[in-house]
Amino acid sequence: MKLNSLGLDPQKTKELASQLNVLLANFQIYYQNLRGIHWNIKGKNFFDLHIKFEELYTNANVKVDEIAERVLTLGETPLHTFDDYVKVAKVPVGKNISKDENAVQLIVDSLTELLKIERQILNAASEADDEGTNSMMSDFISEQEKTVWMMNAWLGRSI
Repeated sequence: MKLNSLGLDPQKTKELASQLNVLLANFQIYYQNLRGIHWNIKGKNFFDLHIKFEELYTNANVKVDEIAERVLTLGETPLHTFDDYVKVAKVPVGKNISKDENAVQLIVDSLTELLKIERQILNAASEADDEGTNSMMSDFISEQEKTVWMMNAWLGRSI
């Protein structure tokens, strides 16, 4: 079998890039949700949540770039239009959410979807011996699991 310049099977890297594009689309929706709840949050928890949501969307923005650059590293083109994102995204779209509990629940629901996609990519990356993608997914997963735990704790629930 002929390997690409990364030492990986070209067909497997193409498939991984496709899965990463799905993750990219979902992250873009998640990012936009975070911007929306950051802008629209109201109530007694405004100050704390406004800051937290900004922290989360800043982090999501960095991850969007990392995912797109990984797609490029694998030799493919990252999705880059909202039309493309909406076609493949599974993360729920949050519209006009201003209540604190609804906003935090949207984050939990979004991260739950992202974690599913990331675990699929992690498995595929492992099978393809793609340590770069594998490492990225491991980092994303551990960080997001902690965020889900914290958001559920804020909601007064366990995971």
